[in-house]
Amino acid sequence: MTASSMAEARDIAAHFIARMDSGTWSESDEAKLQAWLSEDLKRHGLLLEMQAEWLALTPAVETSALTAPEDLGEPEAGSRRWARRGILGGIAASAAIVFGGTRWAEGPSEFSTRLGEIRRLPLSDGSVMTINSGSNLSVAMEKRSRQVELAQGEAWFEVAKDAHRPFVVTAGNVRVRAVGTAFSVRRRETGVEVQVTEGVVETWSDGDRSLRMRLKAGDRAMLSAHAVLDYETDISSSVDRSLAWRSGMIDLDGRTLADAAEEFNRYNTRQIIIADSRVAREELSGLFRINDPEGFAETVKTSLGVSVDMTQSEIIRIK
Repeated sequence: MTASSMAEARDIAAHFIARMDSGTWSESDEAKLQAWLSEDLKRHGLLLEMQAEWLALTPAVETSALTAPEDLGEPEAGSRRWARRGILGGIAASAAIVFGGTRWAEGPSEFSTRLGEIRRLPLSDGSVMTINSGSNLSVAMEKRSRQVELAQGEAWFEVAKDAHRPFVVTAGNVRVRAVGTAFSVRRRETGVEVQVTEGVVETWSDGDRSLRMRLKAGDRAMLSAHAVLDYETDISSSVDRSLAWRSGMIDLDGRTLADAAEEFNRYNTRQIIIADSRVAREELSGLFRINDPEGFAETVKTSLGVSVDMTQSEIIRIK
């Protein structure tokens, strides 16, 4: 990509982001965005860079500088000024974190994310959900309830208060109910993990109603259809670290290399394989970009003195 074509791509990406933030994002806009992204895989990373910088902007930025034109085609010359005044640079990532500005209509809607994609979406009731990589869920806004069914993956929900319409997330046999709070739900092979970042939620299982329990901010629980597999309370810092993916990061704090590899593999086609079980049990701390398994592997090599093989394009082998 030449310097001029890169500048043009940045300007177009900036227009898309401003349009998303304007609250008028439509299905037509989404189609244009997806068509533009499909023309060059590098544009996914570019879009994330621009979005990361957009979110970092302070309220002091002039309103006029944040206004996107109605036409999402060729950017005007004036837009290049604000596009290059601080929106450029930031986190380089292969994941496409997409921030939709529309309020989704009532009725069932399905949402999914590809490998490495993180999507933040406002709902028609004022709630917002952030969907992690490789996830699939459906949302139904009804007169007396708000229902989300998580078929796969993980999502974090910021729930708008509405005492007359409880917000219920279903993941297999596990239910999580909230009125106005913030929490995450993740489907794992062994069960369903619930983490609360604000307020209080109630959880239970259709398989065993006696498992009903209340979780408050800073609590974490792992539940199956017939048992509470794990429960921790007052671990707000740990909860926040495990949800670092919301900003495109993986925060390790004494996690084993096996756990770390599993996290990186959630976001990248290049998979990390730990060949030695003793090495897999080693622990490591650090903050890494979700799309940087190579940087993680280099840190492991330097910190633990292990051997790392990155000669294969699809695999990083730690041994």
